[in-house]
Amino acid sequence: MARINSYPRDLDVDDKDAWIGTESNNRQTRNFTAEAVAKYLNIKGKISISGQMVFKFASGATKAGEFTGPADGSALTGLTTLEISGVDSSGQDTVAFMQYIVDNDILISEQNEISNFGHFKILSYTLNGGVYTLDLVNIGGNGNLVIDKYYDLATFTISSRADKTFVFVQGVPATTWNITHNLSKFPSVSVINNNNIVINGEVTYIDNNNVQLNFSAGFSGTAYLN
Repeated sequence: MARINSYPRDLDVDDKDAWIGTESNNRQTRNFTAEAVAKYLNIKGKISISGQMVFKFASGATKAGEFTGPADGSALTGLTTLEISGVDSSGQDTVAFMQYIVDNDILISEQNEISNFGHFKILSYTLNGGVYTLDLVNIGGNGNLVIDKYYDLATFTISSRADKTFVFVQGVPATTWNITHNLSKFPSVSVINNNNIVINGEVTYIDNNNVQLNFSAGFSGTAYLN
């Protein structure tokens, strides 16, 4: 074999580029692609990123390095609960950190597919046999969960995100107002009539995108949700 320094240097690495190495279980010589090495580093969490854990989405009982619960193909914006191992795919014990981030925002995003993500707030958890059951409220997101894909779970805040407001106009007098606001949260609600007088009623949150307002008498006016 020629000396290493006699080969031309390639400074533009491509996914299919390969180099020679030794397989650990049989000590045989193999070639490894850049794409395969990158996948290994991502899945095993070998590159340390503060506040980030890696889990595989699976079905059945929750094993180390996995999270389960939702059905395959579930919308990431529709998750309200999931079961997640106290050990991530790199073998790290995440118990202390997971308990610390309760009541904080997290981002669950598919590796190598940033457009598939969900932004959540962890409301509470229960821990049973090393498996967490997380109760979540969705804040935003896109895409669907896919069985056997790997997902990064990380603490997440958007400090510059302005608080969203939705304005609903009830043009016809009614005692019940059904409002779809798509704010992905349980917003505060203020209601005024056409004379700009605040009217109090019963607020029922159907889910984090729909609310129903009920009043003792019918009227028209405007509801402000934020």
